[in-house]
Amino acid sequence: MVNLNIEEIMPDIEHLIEDGNSGALLNILMDMHPADIEEILNRLKKEQRLYLFNLLPTELASEVLSELDTPVVDQILEEKTEEEISSLVDQMDSDDAADVISELPEDKAARVLDKMTEEEAEDVKQLLHHEEDTAGGIMAVEFLAMPENATVNQTIEKIREMRDEIDELYNVWVVDEHGHLIGSVSLTDLVLAHGNTKLKQIMDEDLHFVRVDMDQEEVANYFRKYDLVSVPVVDEHMKLVGRITVDDVVDVMEEEGAEDLAYMAGAPDEEIMEESTFVLSKARIPWLLVAFFGEIVSAFILNSFEATLQQKVISAFFIPIVMAMGGSTGQQASVIVVRGLATGDIGLGDTKRRLFKEFRISLFTSIFFSALLFGVVYFWDGLLFASILAFSMFVVINNAAIVGALIPLTFKRFNIDPALAAAPFISTSNDIIGLLIYLSITTFALRMF
Repeated sequence: MVNLNIEEIMPDIEHLIEDGNSGALLNILMDMHPADIEEILNRLKKEQRLYLFNLLPTELASEVLSELDTPVVDQILEEKTEEEISSLVDQMDSDDAADVISELPEDKAARVLDKMTEEEAEDVKQLLHHEEDTAGGIMAVEFLAMPENATVNQTIEKIREMRDEIDELYNVWVVDEHGHLIGSVSLTDLVLAHGNTKLKQIMDEDLHFVRVDMDQEEVANYFRKYDLVSVPVVDEHMKLVGRITVDDVVDVMEEEGAEDLAYMAGAPDEEIMEESTFVLSKARIPWLLVAFFGEIVSAFILNSFEATLQQKVISAFFIPIVMAMGGSTGQQASVIVVRGLATGDIGLGDTKRRLFKEFRISLFTSIFFSALLFGVVYFWDGLLFASILAFSMFVVINNAAIVGALIPLTFKRFNIDPALAAAPFISTSNDIIGLLIYLSITTFALRMF
């Protein structure tokens, strides 16, 4: 593989595509890593992308296909016949093949499975039965399991036989006569042991494993916590059914991180490589509607306090700062909690402690900004309104911090993705509540004084 600067070669790639110089293109692509080819395909227009992909030999094309984002995969596969798709997925690991086939229309997926080799088709069907976002959905069924009475020499011979089937081998899993996982042997221990040594004599019985129904985000946290590179997957009876490697976990971490950011931005289910304006708009509009109707409620609140605004016109000038400080405080608290829940650093058992911590932080910040605002408004309008505004800011900031921390924790308790809370729910709710608090305090104070 060569190390190329994609930015530098893109003009040459596009020029060669326009000229239809397939020979020169293949000379360039054959020396590149599939991930680099994937990056090139992502930067091309649809027609150029299809032309370039169709030049690739089947084995390389299957490796590139497993790297591509879903919208690009859809573009490529819609031009392919069932025979062509089956030849591509036959070259993939079972988990990658299952990911590709799961994106196909149901009838087309069934026809592709019929054209695959029987063994590969059965592996893919097994994976498709599991939920997509679980350990079963991301595992591969290509693994090496040996009986506990097998010798080191027998195990090494088995590794040689399976070298084309298993790309990355880190451990040999040891099973009993019923296929139940009972231990593991590292490659280091395997190489250093005598040839006639039985695996049960050198296996590690204190091993890490995950259940087939464990959420993929929990799997990623499990890998991170114990610094794992590979882990076996077992069913409810401890029967070995697959394995997950660190490259799968890296993909999960990227996917979960992107998903959380998308929820926080109010643009979930949006693929970066998606080109359809309608699809992208359809994903964003529901979340924008929440913000839209939330601000309509804010408008009604303003209308109901019309008399107060007319009596003290200056109070309208500070509505933006009150809403902004409340919204920003709520977002800060929610993002910290969402991230902590995602990484496992915060759990539901930490709810009271977390809320108290956020209250302590908001207490300090609210005092700081209330004092700052009091000083500004005191020289602008005098003591009374400065006090009203400072007290309103104090209450709004503290309320926003508690709401921002509490909503993600509540979502988590009801098994709803906490990232959903970040936007637009928290920002919109804090706008409404903050506005209501500010104008209610102002109205009460003006009546009393």
